Amino acid sequence: MTAPARSRPMATGGLFFAATIMVLAGLFQFFQGIAAIAKDQIFVTTPNYVLKFNTTTWGWIHLVIGLVVAVTGFFVFTRAPWARGVAIFFIALQMFSNFFFLPYYPLWAVIIIGLDVFVIWALVVAPDRVSSDDYQ
Repeated sequence: MTAPARSRPMATGGLFFAATIMVLAGLFQFFQGIAAIAKDQIFVTTPNYVLKFNTTTWGWIHLVIGLVVAVTGFFVFTRAPWARGVAIFFIALQMFSNFFFLPYYPLWAVIIIGLDVFVIWALVVAPDRVSSDDYQ
């Protein structure tokens, strides 16, 4: 069963928007990781947090995930056949890492989690192939 023709442009536009968000959020995560590695005094630490790592460890986690998400977002732009499945996996991983990072930087983590939910939705509902008839 296919989606109605008028909903496909929104889903396809959502796919390009999701790829853009992936690249930007990945780059922001990358720079957040660099900040956590270089100067870990900029983040507030919670004394009794279950998943307590030092911020340098969180910095490396965010640096690697951010770089992978940004590169995968680029491949979503190019419509590589494997990119959507890999992107969903890494966006979910980014969501979980930001959930566990909530005590250190809550506002930013909540914003990224919200954007990641939209990105996963857009990657799941976008059509596999887009023809010029979908835009008429």
